[in-house]
Amino acid sequence: MAEQNVKKMKKPSRVSLWINKFKEASPDDKKRLITDLLFNNAMYIIIAIAVIFIAVKVPAFLSVSSIVNIISLTAAKLPIALGIAGCIVLTGTDISAGRCVGLTACVAASLLQMTDYANKMFPNLKTMPLIVVFLAVIAIGAVVGVVNGFFVAKFKLHPFIVTLFTQLIVFGTVLMYLMIGGNNGQTLSGLDPSYTSFITGTLFTIGGVAIPKYVLYSIILTAIMWVIWNKTKFGKNMFAVGSNEEAARVSGVNVFMTILMVFVLAGVMYGITGFIEGARIASCSANTGLNYECDAIAACVIGGVSFVGGTGKISGIVIGVLLLQIIFAGLNFLSVSANMLYIIKGVIILVACAIDMRKYLARR
Repeated sequence: MAEQNVKKMKKPSRVSLWINKFKEASPDDKKRLITDLLFNNAMYIIIAIAVIFIAVKVPAFLSVSSIVNIISLTAAKLPIALGIAGCIVLTGTDISAGRCVGLTACVAASLLQMTDYANKMFPNLKTMPLIVVFLAVIAIGAVVGVVNGFFVAKFKLHPFIVTLFTQLIVFGTVLMYLMIGGNNGQTLSGLDPSYTSFITGTLFTIGGVAIPKYVLYSIILTAIMWVIWNKTKFGKNMFAVGSNEEAARVSGVNVFMTILMVFVLAGVMYGITGFIEGARIASCSANTGLNYECDAIAACVIGGVSFVGGTGKISGIVIGVLLLQIIFAGLNFLSVSANMLYIIKGVIILVACAIDMRKYLARR
């Protein structure tokens, strides 16, 4: 009876373990531990300093409308990051993601224009049901994923090479698609209210500022991906292949199917992102989705999804996307030019990857 009443001791947290290790270390080891701590968390420290600086310089940055805008942008960019993260776990990447988002956004917009819209891409086609278009864009994303995954898994080609040619093919497809009928490459607009309301309609309000419905959809997608990554055999196989493909194969993991399904799942997420983006921006063109994969890759690496493979958490991806959107929103408040943002994105990706590799080398 007494044994049943004994409480299990709580597992010490990483912070308490680090503190204990620091207390027991020699002076030289303490310096090394502090240096490692600063380097390993450099991106978080830099972002925290930047946020404090922006908030002090432009107080409106912390207003309700600004915070809601950051949350909304995070929700919009989260699905593509959740998709591309799986490819990174496999020590790869997917640079076709942005163009796939653009293709699916244009397809969704073209099929969901108002029936009586003057510049309708398909004049004789009535506005299609939302569910049909949603399934169509998911299917398109899945097809792109199948192509990527097949060539990576079957022919052992590097994902960068495979997704590079896929990116070009998808972009060419978008350009030709927008030339269909009398559209002549024009921007797609005039979306049906049922579509825009489903995506950008008000979920609820905070301080008079509306939270769009797609925030809820992103939360649902995040929960689904968490279950897939952490509670399914497929998720365990994905991490096993990312950690050591040969060892996974010896252990009985179907490596080919695992790699294929990771890219298919990523493609599905790109299709969902495109469906959301089509209504969110309400004006789709061939440039829709441009460089979206750069933001997604940066967010994943910041969030701890390692290019060395087999490492990553859904919570880290969410944090990575959120931190990146906080920085971008803050830079807009500082009136930093859009051209300069490209340079900053490049620096963020480079620094994040360097820190990630340093962590890997330190573990070895």
